[in-house]
Amino acid sequence: MTQLFINIKELIQVRDLEFLKISGTAMKILPTLKNAFLLVEDNTIIDYGLMQNAPNSIDNIIDCNGKMILPTWVDSHTHIVFAGNREQEFVDRIKGLTYEEIANKGGGILNSAKKLQETSFEDLYQQSAKRLEEVMTLGTGAIEIKSGYGLTVDSEIKMLSVIKKLKENYSIPIKSTFLGAHALPTEFKNNKQGYIDLIIQEMLPKITKENLVDFIDIFCEKGYFSVEDTEQILEAAKKYGLRSKIHVNQFNSIGGIKIATKHNGLSVDHLEILNDDDLHYLKNSETMPVALPSCSFFLGIPYTPARKIIDNGLPLALASDYNPGSTPSGNMNFVVAAACIKMKLTPEEAINAATINGAYALNISNKVGSITRGKLANFIITKEIPSYGFIPYSFGSNLIDSVFINGQKV
Repeated sequence: MTQLFINIKELIQVRDLEFLKISGTAMKILPTLKNAFLLVEDNTIIDYGLMQNAPNSIDNIIDCNGKMILPTWVDSHTHIVFAGNREQEFVDRIKGLTYEEIANKGGGILNSAKKLQETSFEDLYQQSAKRLEEVMTLGTGAIEIKSGYGLTVDSEIKMLSVIKKLKENYSIPIKSTFLGAHALPTEFKNNKQGYIDLIIQEMLPKITKENLVDFIDIFCEKGYFSVEDTEQILEAAKKYGLRSKIHVNQFNSIGGIKIATKHNGLSVDHLEILNDDDLHYLKNSETMPVALPSCSFFLGIPYTPARKIIDNGLPLALASDYNPGSTPSGNMNFVVAAACIKMKLTPEEAINAATINGAYALNISNKVGSITRGKLANFIITKEIPSYGFIPYSFGSNLIDSVFINGQKV
């Protein structure tokens, strides 16, 4: 089916295929076309341009008068496969308990792991599918989903199998990440190496044999997995061809960025704490820094120093970190707004970070992240708005008229 979108007030993030990521001062530039058309055939963008050059022999025409079109958000860091919620921990934090204190009394990741282990595959799938459908209506057109709330061989496989079923049943590009090293299960509390051995000797061979995973992740943080633990797991993952997307520098800078870049990590995510050494290693790498401002908002912790990252000539991606404990929201519109309001990104920088750089952080720059001939027809049509800067400005309003994934209206 061929569809022609006409009278587009502004067509946003128009780029050629060679742009895989945007860094430094270039992030301030967001290429657009005003009074434009967009031509889609089946699931692919095949042409765009100014209205004066629009084709005139297309039957299926959608008039976008007063509206804008931009690529769908690429959410490169989520944990949307989880069971239940952690509302009580939200209340505990309001009462004064810290994230670490909640974890120490059996909450946090271990709480989610217990619930997930007790939840059937079908129930877990239905809960996760509902969340996926919600974020798609909010403009997410490509997404990463992690395991890490299983923490046993069977439960990690269950999580990854749910992600596989989501891939099969939904047209949105989905990437799966194995995060077995998310926390230490209670039974391994005094035997961390024993759990790392379980990850390396049992989990990795099984999940890769069943083709359940695209990337690997480790929570490299004090009280979780050390730099040495992280390197041990990364070395093992290399045998299976898995690139890394690592949780680093959320609460402390302990050398995780150095080890991630040494192993050619695809991304390093969180980065709320960042020092000059960390910046040095990022500058000499192809690793994408990823900020998660919704997590900082929800937990009341520092925001990633985005200005420092970009002003040092580096790229930056934005993601939601959708999970039950620290970010129970996958609304990328809010992520973009929070990046502007709290991290001082310009609207151009934030949109670049949440689209083309997010695609790089999932290794799908050739498919999504920009309005480009040959890429998937994954885009947002806004309501009538005065400018794209109105998207982060009017942060509490739903400014989406419709979302198209693979050329089909969601």
